[in-house]
Amino acid sequence: MRIIHVPFGFFPDPVGGTEVYVAALASGQQRRGAEVVIAAPGDQAASYEHAGLPVRRFRIGPHVANLRELYGDGDAPAAAAFGRLLDELQPELVHLHAFTRAVSLLTLREARRRVIPVVFTYHTPTVSCVRGTLLRWGREVCDGTLDRRACTACTLQSHGLPQQASQLVGRVPVAVGTALGNRGRSGGVWTALRMSELVELRHAALRALLAEADAVVALCSWTRALLVRNGVPAAKITCSPHGIAELPAAPSSQQGAARGALRVAFLGRLDPAKGIDLLIAAMRELPGAAITLDIYGVAQEGSEKYAEQLRRAATADKRITFLSPVSSEHVGALLASYDLLAVPSRVLETGPLVVLEAFAAGLPVLGAALGGIAELVTDGRDGLLFVPNSVAALRQALTRLIADPALLPRLRAGVRPPRRMEHVVDEMLGLYAALQAPQARSGSELARASD
Repeated sequence: MRIIHVPFGFFPDPVGGTEVYVAALASGQQRRGAEVVIAAPGDQAASYEHAGLPVRRFRIGPHVANLRELYGDGDAPAAAAFGRLLDELQPELVHLHAFTRAVSLLTLREARRRVIPVVFTYHTPTVSCVRGTLLRWGREVCDGTLDRRACTACTLQSHGLPQQASQLVGRVPVAVGTALGNRGRSGGVWTALRMSELVELRHAALRALLAEADAVVALCSWTRALLVRNGVPAAKITCSPHGIAELPAAPSSQQGAARGALRVAFLGRLDPAKGIDLLIAAMRELPGAAITLDIYGVAQEGSEKYAEQLRRAATADKRITFLSPVSSEHVGALLASYDLLAVPSRVLETGPLVVLEAFAAGLPVLGAALGGIAELVTDGRDGLLFVPNSVAALRQALTRLIADPALLPRLRAGVRPPRRMEHVVDEMLGLYAALQAPQARSGSELARASD
């Protein structure tokens, strides 16, 4: 089978968990005999190989010429470039792993036009949440229901408008935004007045993408519930949790005990959503505690300001060290040298993958009781969960670990080997085969002929 995987970006660019997942899935499928290509948007068209995987980059324009392109169906030139890749590569299936300006409804429709089945995986809250966090007003977990007025107000508040004012502007009719857009108005107050229209466009594009995809993959329970809540038939959803590619050697049973200090690691993007500032603040509230924190941060475009804020906050604390990110093949061995992985995310995660990597290394996890983290970590058995976005709760959890010498060994003993990527590969190949079955193909072709 010839398969194209389409993520938001790809190596050697700075990547996140989605790209690591895609690389592992594609490599597993390649080992099973599938012909796999990674097709990702980029500043320029390119063709290269990464870790044995052929990669093609299709060009996306450097600037957004129209807000409707950003919020709506997507970048037409990028979709056309992807279509040319489809003509060249002739895949039997396309698997989309993002929903952005460049990996868009138009991208999906290029495959539909060629009668190629499409699978879409919901990887991050940015798929359905215009704010990007699924936290209403930035504080409370949202159920993810697509509601134009509520989502407009919440988005405006995330851009600095006071909550009460954002609720008022959120009531501006879509027709007003459409009229302003037709006159070319954008920026500042004009964009605020157009937000109802833009959110409506985003919701319509997402609903169309979910309706037109042949199958939708949920990586955890909360995303499956969100998809069903927004009208995706349960029978169309395959729930396939994360897996990891390989297991590292078992960690030493003496880790941490001989060193005295609690060694904590953070691995992930330098982004406010990841809650690294909460971790640093909790450390600063425990100035005499025997804890060290090593931050292996991935810097992505736009993260410079936050990264600098983190460094300033940690300047006076010699226990906190910023280190370069490590490649995915070295993560297991690195984690095995620590006592604890911290995952203080502020937003709902569909993994994160690093939790499974920690479990594979025999490492307990200190995580926010939110989304996929709460689904993976069992409080008191293989880690500790704390109230999200709370420095006090995080500080209390660290204090508990230091005060009770028996707690960490008990948590470590409760860690179980995580799910393997080979299981994910099996499930995805099974799904692809079902979509390739004669009855599935004939139904798909009939549906597309009616478009």
